[in-house]
Amino acid sequence: MARCEVCGNEYDMTFEVHAQGAVHVFDSFECAITQMAPICEHCQCRVIGHGVEANRKWYCSAHCARIADPRMADLVSDHA
Repeated sequence: MARCEVCGNEYDMTFEVHAQGAVHVFDSFECAITQMAPICEHCQCRVIGHGVEANRKWYCSAHCARIADPRMADLVSDHA
């Protein structure tokens, strides 16, 4: 049994996520998202889908990117 690095639960069905040279152990997708998903710079929600990365910042959508910085209108679109 392994221990989830977020909630500390010992569980026989944990899984590993290998990212950027590190190995993380979780017992649920909820814990994996809590630990690993970036946070939208505008609305502070977790970016679970593709999201938008602009100027080294993450946004959950093109809409949030444009609201956070109107100059992003030229960089991001709703259909990208």
